[in-house]
Amino acid sequence: MNGPVLVMGVVNVTPDSFSDGGRFFGTDAAVAHGLQLLRDGADVLDVGGEATNPKVVPVSAEIELARILPVIEQLVAAGANVSVDTTKAAVARAAVAAGARWINDVSGGLFDPDMVGAIPVGTTYICGHLRGRSLAEVFSSENAAVTWQEVAKELGDRLADLPSHVRATAWLDPGLGFGKGADPTTNLELLRHAGDLEAAVGRPVMVGPSRKRFLRRWRGVPHTSAPSAPSDMTEAALDQATVEACFEAISAGAKMVRVHNVALLNTALTAYNKS
Repeated sequence: MNGPVLVMGVVNVTPDSFSDGGRFFGTDAAVAHGLQLLRDGADVLDVGGEATNPKVVPVSAEIELARILPVIEQLVAAGANVSVDTTKAAVARAAVAAGARWINDVSGGLFDPDMVGAIPVGTTYICGHLRGRSLAEVFSSENAAVTWQEVAKELGDRLADLPSHVRATAWLDPGLGFGKGADPTTNLELLRHAGDLEAAVGRPVMVGPSRKRFLRRWRGVPHTSAPSAPSDMTEAALDQATVEACFEAISAGAKMVRVHNVALLNTALTAYNKS
């Protein structure tokens, strides 16, 4: 390991998440889940109100805000370090006003050009990599080959368009699965070059392999009849594969990993650090 790594816990306030099938949809359930992730050792809680898998229907900023603002407010009041997972500038602004200190934008500003002006001083921006101006465009071009060098170049170009106060504290996300499909080779290359990506662009790297499609092919996890609500056995297998993918990235120099099962990852990290 290359020093301590931050763990970002996922709080999906959506009815159509690919990973948990809406298990934590609703304010009370989402807040309780976030507090449990904190107890499990999460450093940051990433709260999102719009799913980003290939089958979802986009929602308005108003719907997204109605889902996440009460959750963010309660988690901030409980002392959590909160991130908002959104591609919309209006949502980012409102979430920051509610106490969020991170903006996790998987589109890197491509979906909403106003995002550039929605990041105030003191807020950390996570600039994600994908190609396209909407999720439909992103997932329609998944057969294009993507190398870590291309990702570094494109993320560097996006950072160059951001204000200096944003660039100074920004993080990079290579966008596993976003336009990279379920091909393990492409996604694992990005994990295994996390440190090279940081060196090339000059900013720390966060990766989010948790329960992604490529893990199924990499570790032979079968598909279920209802992918949006995986069985306990399938979820456990994906979580174990997630831990392995996180270790690939951390060993290569990633500084933060975004996961659904914080407890499992932290148990593995503790065991590794003691060995």
